[in-house]
Amino acid sequence: AGKKITLARHQEGLYAFAYKCPHASGIMADGFVDALGQVVCPLHRYRFNIKNGRNTSGEGYYLKTYPLEQRADGIYISF
Repeated sequence: AGKKITLARHQEGLYAFAYKCPHASGIMADGFVDALGQVVCPLHRYRFNIKNGRNTSGEGYYLKTYPLEQRADGIYISF
């Protein structure tokens, strides 16, 4: 249905979360995942926990995350 999301690999896991940052709509795929497993927005460097979307840099925002399952025939994301 045209919904965009971001996929990221960290350590052994694959994660799905919002395409845009909830603060200023930065494209999360242009950011990065740091060593602690925090997704970092490319615009203002706001940080979010890759597993639950909680803001870890203190601004109070929440990044939407999506349950993901890897199967032999592909990757399935629950909306």
